[in-house]
Amino acid sequence: MEAVRVTRRVPRDPVPPICVLEFDGDLTDWLVSTGAAKRWKSWACFHTSMHALEVEGTSCGIVPRTIGGPYAALIAEQLKSSGARVILGLTSAGRVAASVPVPSLVVATSAIRDEGTSYHYLSPSRPAVAHSQLADSLEQGLGSLGVPVLSGAVWTTDAPYRETNRQLVEYARQGVLAVEMQAASLFAFSIARGTPVGMVAHVTNGIDHQGSLFDKGPHEFSYRLLEAMCRTAKSFLENRMRSPGDHW
Repeated sequence: MEAVRVTRRVPRDPVPPICVLEFDGDLTDWLVSTGAAKRWKSWACFHTSMHALEVEGTSCGIVPRTIGGPYAALIAEQLKSSGARVILGLTSAGRVAASVPVPSLVVATSAIRDEGTSYHYLSPSRPAVAHSQLADSLEQGLGSLGVPVLSGAVWTTDAPYRETNRQLVEYARQGVLAVEMQAASLFAFSIARGTPVGMVAHVTNGIDHQGSLFDKGPHEFSYRLLEAMCRTAKSFLENRMRSPGDHW
C-alpha cells in the first residue's frame, strides 16, 4: 500500500468507515454512470478502485469485482489497514435449500468452509461465523425492500463448477440456504482480525429453478439494497460506540 501511495501519489486520508465489497461489479458501474458514486482518491490499492456514495450524510466506500475468497480477504486486509471499521459483502448466490425463494436475500450467519483462505486465519475446527449483532441488524434493516429476507448458513466454495448434486442435497439436509464464494473467507478474516463483516447474498439462481436465472432486477433495487445495508452498518457503528464490546 505504501508503494501505491508513492508510485501513484495517493493521499494518506483514510477510507470511509463503512466499505462494501460488491462482488459482481455491475451495480458500481451503474452508480458511477449516474453520478451517484464518486472516485475515492485515497484508496491505495494496485488491484482495485474505490468509489463512494453518501448515505444519510455518511460516505460509504464501494469496491467492485472482488470475487472469490482470496481476493476478498486481500482487499479486506487493505480496507482494515486503511481505516475501515465495518466491511460488508454483497454477492450473487445460488440457492441450496428448495425452500429459499428465487429471488430472495440471505443474510449469512455462518459459512461452510469449502475453500482455502479461511484456513490461513482459523484452525480447521473453528466455525466461520458472522458478527452476530451485525448479522441481526442486517436482517432487520433489509425487511422493507419488498423481497423475502432469510438468515442462516451458506456454503462457500472456490470451485463453482464443482457444485455437485450430491453436495447440494447434503448441504440442504444440513440447513444450508445458499452457495457463494466469499463468506467463509471473510468471516475467518473478521474473527482473526477483529473487524466486523456482514454478508448479504442475493439469491438469483438454482439448478432446480424454472424461471429466469441471474436476474437481480433493476439497478434501482440494488441501489436501495446497498443503501439499506449502509444505513444498517451506520446504526451498528453508532450503537457500538454507545455500548462497546464484541458479540460473535
